Amino acid sequence: MDLLHKVRALSSEYFDEVVFYRRHFHALPELSMQEHKTAAFIASRLKEFGISFREGIAETGIVAMIEGENPDAGTIALRADMDALPIQEDNRVEYKSGVPGVMHACGHDVHMAGLLGAAKILHTLREEWEGRVKLIFQPSEERYPGGASLMIQEGVLENPRPAAIFGQHVFPGLPAGKAGIRSGRYMASTDEVYITVKGKGGHAATPQLNTDPVVIASHIVLALQQVVSRNATPYMPTVLSFGRIIGDGQMNVIPDEVKLEGTFRTFDETWRQKAHLRIRETAVFIAQGMGGDCDVFIEPGYPFLENEPVLAENFRVFAGEYLGKENVEELDLSMTGEDFAHYAQNIDACFYRLGIRNIEKGASSNLHTSTFDVDEDALLTGMGLMAWVAIKQLQNLPEKK
Repeated sequence: MDLLHKVRALSSEYFDEVVFYRRHFHALPELSMQEHKTAAFIASRLKEFGISFREGIAETGIVAMIEGENPDAGTIALRADMDALPIQEDNRVEYKSGVPGVMHACGHDVHMAGLLGAAKILHTLREEWEGRVKLIFQPSEERYPGGASLMIQEGVLENPRPAAIFGQHVFPGLPAGKAGIRSGRYMASTDEVYITVKGKGGHAATPQLNTDPVVIASHIVLALQQVVSRNATPYMPTVLSFGRIIGDGQMNVIPDEVKLEGTFRTFDETWRQKAHLRIRETAVFIAQGMGGDCDVFIEPGYPFLENEPVLAENFRVFAGEYLGKENVEELDLSMTGEDFAHYAQNIDACFYRLGIRNIEKGASSNLHTSTFDVDEDALLTGMGLMAWVAIKQLQNLPEKK
């Protein structure tokens, strides 16, 4: 039996076990930087497999290492994120979240379970491939500054330094059994915009005696849309959206201030910094021009995510071997963000998508929703694909050509 069929066979053999892992994680979700029980479960499985690891990186992160034949032949890394979201689950399944108000609504339970499955496959076949595979179980992808940056600060990409890193993320836009990839720029930077509009409150029946921050804030929201429509170049996708407006007055009471909270996303660092300046200037000038004032705070979030072109093409070929070329699809540019981008700022990186949709099984809801779920057959695809991509990339490292 060749190596490809061995990987597939072990994926089938470990499938029920990996489904159990996924359901365990799903039933016991933990928020960002609180993943202590999650980490303990991962550590116990790695110990059971006989894989060496280090705990407590960036509080709850884990890094494990699997060595094949000739470990010095090269190193690649595989990453899975660990945290859940503050969402109350509405699914009616036996593995429903047992933690009120917390749910794995972004598929990180699948990511962890799949990486454990891939780890077991790689460890079982360690005499049949060369090099090292570093396993990164990362906390706090969902909360700024992101666990990726924290783990990098603590040396996760050193000793040894991987030649490349792969990240796998579930995607409701693809059916189970498929994978998706995009070369080059793929996901946007994600900045948080906080604006406090200051005026003078009072009785709503006497607006001439007030400086109405509600009206000022309304003008600011509308004017800031022109930061994108009249400044961004046509070929540079950009989003500026406000999802929260807080004006804590009453039906007949104008408040003293209004708070705006939004997000700015794009794919170019020069334009990103220029847009931050335009947002500040526009908001302040409008507020002051209408008799009020304005504080603007922009929290820089994750950088945009770029898949290294050669690595992305390698993935396309490897995934085609494992899944069939017809099951590897090209992804559209996405305005969503991911802290995996921090790894891509440091080493060659490839972030790909794993299909999990199956309408007949009730797996069709979008990410970050209370009814999100997956077709668990995707775990069979996901763990084997990760293991196969790791083996093939080690065979195709530049120094091995």
